[in-house]
Amino acid sequence: MNVITGKVWKFGDNIDTDLIIAARYLNTSDPHELAKHVMEDADPDFVKKMQPGDIIVAGENFGCGSSREHAPIALKAAGVSAVVAKSFARIFYRNAFNMGLPIFELNETDKIDEGDLISIEMDKGNVVDLNRQVTYKFHPIPEFMQELLACGGLINYARAEMLKKEQA
Repeated sequence: MNVITGKVWKFGDNIDTDLIIAARYLNTSDPHELAKHVMEDADPDFVKKMQPGDIIVAGENFGCGSSREHAPIALKAAGVSAVVAKSFARIFYRNAFNMGLPIFELNETDKIDEGDLISIEMDKGNVVDLNRQVTYKFHPIPEFMQELLACGGLINYARAEMLKKEQA
């Protein structure tokens, strides 16, 4: 999982958690039900157009608003493989890693267009725009955060750690 490759869907600044998954759908916590409505208020056809493995690229302050964990859960369940943004709201940042959704901060998101194919090299801290053959650098995420992602989130990581201790 060190490299994530997918088609880009572009969104702007201040995409709040209500745009990611509207509050009217929070009567369920079923990820598959939530996935049907991801980004619906920002782009009503997003779920119909996107394919599993696609990547969201956005501007500043992605995931602002409420602290709902449903937002990264819904994105992941819809098949979004990663989110690349100039910045993330801090609570969304933490919730994304806790839920196993890879996210990356990159200043040059304006230079990436919707429909581009990009590759994210987590270990190297690179986002490669395969359409333009341009590489953008980001600060690689810490090894511990990469472990959380590899396990599928904090709960799975904790389970794996408990198993290690039991087997020792």
